[in-house]
Amino acid sequence: MGEFRNERNFGNREMHKATCSDCGEECEVPFKPTEGKPVYCRECYRKKRKF
Repeated sequence: MGEFRNERNFGNREMHKATCSDCGEECEVPFKPTEGKPVYCRECYRKKRKF
């Protein structure tokens, strides 16, 4: 059917610049950040997923 996508392969998705809510580093995410909702860089997201 469709193309398989996972967290490492976003295909032709537009990336958006954001600032990580945890460490403050600039990062890119495959979605448009919503004001008031936290955005995490890849490393901080992985740390949060473990809990």
